[in-house]
Amino acid sequence: MPEYCVTGGTGYIAAYLIKSLLERGHTVRTTVRNPGDDGKVGFLREFEGTKERLKIMKADLMVEGSFDEAVNGVDGVFHTAAPVLVPYDDNVQATLIDPCIKGTLNVLNSCSKASSIKRVVLTSSCSSIRYRDDATDVSPLNESHWSDLEYCKRYNLWYPYAKTVAEKEAWRVAEEKGIDLVVVNPSFVVGPLLAPQPTSSILLVLAIVKGLRGEYPNFTVGFVHIDDVVAAHILAMEAKKASGRLVCSSSVAHWSQIISMLKSRYPSYPYETKCSSQEGDNKPHSMDSSKIVELGLPPPKSLEQMFDDCIKSFQDKGLL
Repeated sequence: MPEYCVTGGTGYIAAYLIKSLLERGHTVRTTVRNPGDDGKVGFLREFEGTKERLKIMKADLMVEGSFDEAVNGVDGVFHTAAPVLVPYDDNVQATLIDPCIKGTLNVLNSCSKASSIKRVVLTSSCSSIRYRDDATDVSPLNESHWSDLEYCKRYNLWYPYAKTVAEKEAWRVAEEKGIDLVVVNPSFVVGPLLAPQPTSSILLVLAIVKGLRGEYPNFTVGFVHIDDVVAAHILAMEAKKASGRLVCSSSVAHWSQIISMLKSRYPSYPYETKCSSQEGDNKPHSMDSSKIVELGLPPPKSLEQMFDDCIKSFQDKGLL
């Protein structure tokens, strides 16, 4: 049974991935910045099989060589660690761009030193695909499409900028160092909450439902259930035929459509009513997930199912 390392273990995708790998009987190592912070890390120790088969190790995306120990001796590495929705301010280079790009390079450099590693699966994003002037014209968007960095700069879209540069750098390093790299490109991930507190994409959903932001994003984006994303990562690692990039997305919708759908199902919450004036993120498009479905992923779950699961978990945890 292969042993795997999952970077950034407290992240939304990473935590579910660790849980799923443990349930399948794998031994798992995961990296976090502070293994002693029980408030953030403690929930990982509650998964089935953790006592015998989970090792939580310290590593920092910005410290060169800090992943050496975590990846040495494992069969495969899932690099999921990356900042997601950080506030866009003057410090975006330090809070978002550097950790995303340098972190990816640090992890891959550590992997290149470990002869045991057969494959690295990188969590990228549909953000490295859909930001381009011709997104509507060339839809459905697939693995051959890349976001345009000039487009990202023009609209101050620093998350897709960072994700695109990081993924391109990952492909360059993998080729240079002979690493078998497979990349999963999920769209906006939704589903039930696993950690005690919501982070990243799930935190945004909660804020929109509770009307805490003052406005909802002017985004037209693909959405995908966390279960589909985790299954996609495991397929990317274990399917011999998996290669290149793998788009993982269900339906594309504007946030106004999501809010309408949620209001009809859960009318009692004080949803955001005003749409942001941010431009550049609302081009109609569709995403083509046929490559990963052909590998064996069941057709992705619906918008209704992923948001129902998400809202129900907020209710169960007393957040709504």
